[in-house]
Amino acid sequence: MNEDKKNKLIFWGCFVALITTAFGFISRMFLLNEWGDQFGLDAAEVGRLAGIGIWPFAVSIIGFSLFIDKIGYKASMIIAFIGHITWAIMGVTAYFVGKDGNNELAFQLLYWGSLVLALGNGTVEAFINPVIATVFNKEKTKWLNILHAGWPGGLVIAGIIVIFMGNAEWGVKVGIIALPAIAYLVMLLPVKFPVHERVASGVSYRQMLSEFGILGALIVGFLTSLQLIDFFSIDGQIDNGLRIFFILIGVAIVAAFGLYTRSMGRPLMFFLVLIMMPLATTEIGTDGWITGIMEGVAEGKFHPGWVLVYTSLIMMILRFNAGPIVRVATPLGLLIISSVLAIVGLITLSTATGLIAIFATSTLYAVGKTFLWPTMLGVVAEQTPRGGALTLNAIAGIGMLTVGTLGFPFIGALQASKQIDAVADSKVATEIPGLVEEGELTITDRRSIYEVIHYEVVDQAALDAKLSELPDEQADEFKAAVAETKGAASQRALGDMAMFPAIMLVAYIALFLYFRSKGGYKPHVMDEEAGGGVEAPVR
Repeated sequence: MNEDKKNKLIFWGCFVALITTAFGFISRMFLLNEWGDQFGLDAAEVGRLAGIGIWPFAVSIIGFSLFIDKIGYKASMIIAFIGHITWAIMGVTAYFVGKDGNNELAFQLLYWGSLVLALGNGTVEAFINPVIATVFNKEKTKWLNILHAGWPGGLVIAGIIVIFMGNAEWGVKVGIIALPAIAYLVMLLPVKFPVHERVASGVSYRQMLSEFGILGALIVGFLTSLQLIDFFSIDGQIDNGLRIFFILIGVAIVAAFGLYTRSMGRPLMFFLVLIMMPLATTEIGTDGWITGIMEGVAEGKFHPGWVLVYTSLIMMILRFNAGPIVRVATPLGLLIISSVLAIVGLITLSTATGLIAIFATSTLYAVGKTFLWPTMLGVVAEQTPRGGALTLNAIAGIGMLTVGTLGFPFIGALQASKQIDAVADSKVATEIPGLVEEGELTITDRRSIYEVIHYEVVDQAALDAKLSELPDEQADEFKAAVAETKGAASQRALGDMAMFPAIMLVAYIALFLYFRSKGGYKPHVMDEEAGGGVEAPVR
């Protein structure tokens, strides 16, 4: 096989592998509300179930990046395949166990299976990002954008399949991930993967880690400790000694990096890591919640999943045509424009009601989020090539760790807060004595996630008890009114989520001004003979 054909096969194999991760993501997101009803979860707890399918991604993508050059990209690909097939088996088994009435075991299978899925998804990105950045090392931003069209492409394909399945058993919906998983295994198993440009250029392992440094490890250590505390909590409580132990694990991560690298890391890399946190919440966090959020608005009009499918279709088309767009706008200009569109899209989508209005505002949001993730990867690859697989994958891992640890639960807590305010101002509040006192809803339940996100939810049991005191006809009317009110309130939470792209906008303007003071944005290209990095011509 000649080099050109081999590179094309590698690209399309990596593309299908990324499609597979989207299959796992969207099938779970479409089912979150159904699982919430089946297992009696509130909005933030549903967010936690969503998060377990996200944050372990960071463990595998960062973990594999530390030694992927040693074990090889092919071994990583096989491990990813095993993770995807394992999730398919556990998800289907959970359905049949739940059907037999054992909801506790079914939930555990879904919960732990989601963790396995996330580990597999992270392993996919651990090998596809550095492989494509190496194969197309002169046009990294362009080809990483095209590669990441596989994510929305998978959301479109799997989304349409799941929507047209209608009321089919959810076990089938989670099991369809096996199809693309087998496809990428067959495509990539015979090929010989390239050696990363960092290795070929003679940049040492210590030099690679030094690009990330103590500052980057500090973020990873904090988020890891936070997630471990939550993971081992029981009913929101954890032994104080265990909490201290998990905090020490985070400290140990930072200390180990510091002792080995003796480097604080590149300040630019640290700044990009900080930006990636709200970026990931803007894209992945919103995508994860959008179907559930739109259920109350779309009821009786269209399947709420069409919003995610539609926005993903726009993303896929635009990412496939990223080359000329990146050349005209430049990476930083594109990120600034994208942030503005995401802000406007989320704010307008939060109040849209009609079918046309919903899809028109969704278009703005879709165009806004399209280039954020892959262009950030491109900037990291172009500015820190000596960081090899680590810097490229670590920033994606931190993004996913942020979404799973903080993003999903925080968005759920935002919805819960909006629901309380909406119910307090609703018709029900004025008709039922004692439901509201001094403008505050009296039937709320205080909750907390890893003692960081504190929130309140409408106490549904207390509300049902008050409704039971009313005549049946009036109780049914009020119950329907509450459900409609809570659904509309969840949609309004999208407006609050515009804070994330707003933070990004400020950061990207600062980056633009920084590079402008240095003569403009210039990507670095590895010099194989010198073992370093040289600046490419200004784009």
